[in-house]
Order: sequence, then structure tokens, then C-alpha cells
Amino acid sequence: MSGTGPALVVVGPPASGKSTVGAAVAQALGLPFRDTDADVEAQAGTTVADLFVQQGEPHFRALEEQAVARAMAEHDGVLALGGGAVTSAATRERLVAHGRAGRAVVWLDVDVTSAAKRVGLSRDRPLLAVNPRAMLRTMLETRAPLYAEVATATVVTSARPVEDVVADVLTAVGAGTP
Repeated sequence: MSGTGPALVVVGPPASGKSTVGAAVAQALGLPFRDTDADVEAQAGTTVADLFVQQGEPHFRALEEQAVARAMAEHDGVLALGGGAVTSAATRERLVAHGRAGRAVVWLDVDVTSAAKRVGLSRDRPLLAVNPRAMLRTMLETRAPLYAEVATATVVTSARPVEDVVADVLTAVGAGTP
């Protein structure tokens, strides 16, 4: 996996396993892991949830788009994007170009039932605060075409052990199994 930019970018909805699977894949490949939500939090000095409440979603999305652009330029390991990062046209263009350059963009797909179980009543997911199951269903339906647009591979995470998902991601990117 040589070239510029991340060896692998992981996208998907909230609770699809992007951070968990991304970190495990990075470890299996001996690469650094980076999460753009953590980048936004470090830059803003507050949590994503607090950014949503205090500054609003548009402000967060602007910070997120900048964080993705920086990470895509600087990071050469495994990169996990926030669930809504693909709502930015500029981010989708970067991801499509990344895939065209022969780099992997893996969509971790999850069903509503599995995502709802993983999210529970998490206060760390501001878009899911009111009615998590209904919001998840809406997000999955509206964002699925965006994830499909940018992905070079899709791995289903629904009701599956992390180890199996990691093995499928490694296979999808031509790295075998851990």
C-alpha cells in the first residue's frame, strides 16, 4: 500500500464500527490510525456533541470538512471519518479521487437494529439524541447512496464480531487476514 494519502479510509454511519474496526485494521497492518472526529475535537477543544449543541451542525460540518482535507493530505495510515462526513460534496470528491488513485475506501455498512443496539442511549451522538432508531433509519437511507458513491469496497458489520469484520476489511483491501 504505497502512494500518497491514507492507505485506507473507513466510512459509514454512526455505530457501524469505524473507529473500532479502523484501529484494529491499522494495528493488523502496522499502520497509524487517525479519526477525524478526534481531530475536530482537538482543534475545537471540545467534544463533537458539545460542538453540535453550542455551535450547531453547520459549524461542526465545516470543521469536519477541513479536518478530512488535512487528514487526507497528511495521514498515510488508516483513517476513519465521522458518519456524516460524506454529506460534504468536497469530501466525497476527495474520497472518489482517492479510490481512483487505487487507494481503498471501505464502507462499513450496518443495519438499523445492530446500530441501535450499539448506540443505546449515547449522549455522545447528538444527531441520535431524540429518537435514535428513527434517526438511524433516516441516516442509513439518505446516506447509503453517498457511501456507495465513494466506496471501493463494502463490508457489512451488522451483528458480526469485530474480528470477522476486520478480516473482511483486510481481504477487501488485498491484505489477507490478520
